[in-house]
Amino acid sequence: MKSKVLAFGLTAATAIAGPAAADKLDDIIGAGTLRCAVVLDFPPMGSRDADNNPVGFDVDYCNDLAAALGVTAEIVETAFPERIPSLMSGAVDVVVGSTSDTLERAKTVGMTMPYYAFENAVVVGEKSGITDEAGMKGKVVGATAGTYEAIWLEGKVKEWGAGEFRPYQNQADVFLALSQGQLDATVSTMEVAQANVKTGNFPGISIVAKADMVPDYVALVTLREEYGLLNFMNLFINQQVRTGRYAELYTKWVGEGEPANLTIPGVYR
Repeated sequence: MKSKVLAFGLTAATAIAGPAAADKLDDIIGAGTLRCAVVLDFPPMGSRDADNNPVGFDVDYCNDLAAALGVTAEIVETAFPERIPSLMSGAVDVVVGSTSDTLERAKTVGMTMPYYAFENAVVVGEKSGITDEAGMKGKVVGATAGTYEAIWLEGKVKEWGAGEFRPYQNQADVFLALSQGQLDATVSTMEVAQANVKTGNFPGISIVAKADMVPDYVALVTLREEYGLLNFMNLFINQQVRTGRYAELYTKWVGEGEPANLTIPGVYR
């Protein structure tokens, strides 16, 4: 009788526990490949070199993450609006695409601690007459749809009760519209603004001021239920900073100076 009761108990416990759930971390290691969604029209974070190879901070960050996992990195070029959809559809394993860690996004996907932080710049066309942030009021402004900058700018237009906000599919289209006079101004990360002004590909644009915005903290992204992968990536980010690799990549792709502090007093330590 005791044996039968024990056997029943073990069977019941097994039924309750159910089969082991698949784990994305194990799947990636088993497959030998890490598929990263990276935006490649967002220099210096992501772009293509003269030989059409993906390069940039986010590209190197994906390569570093793959190396830490002991697998090969696969860079999947992804437009800003397609970052989350590409993850949800299973086309990629993680997003390494300068993705702002908003609470709205966190309802859908899993986000790590910040791996980078952006300051933002006001970028204008030469005929706009804008010399500071306040000068954008009542003007035609635009940004890449769904980005931190776009959300902020659209909110400002509503707050002003004047002007027009125009969303664009990608960063290159924003700067082209600005250069051609279709936009008066945009707000862009300081790094991207400086890189695009420097290229000379968008004549007539210039940085006139630093935007009065909270720094844009960005995270690595995967499916929200993948706790194993999220935990691994959080530790990876920690080690990128403490080994000096974060600062090394900053110097390589952004330039001189100190990279943004990823800690927030009383929150991140």
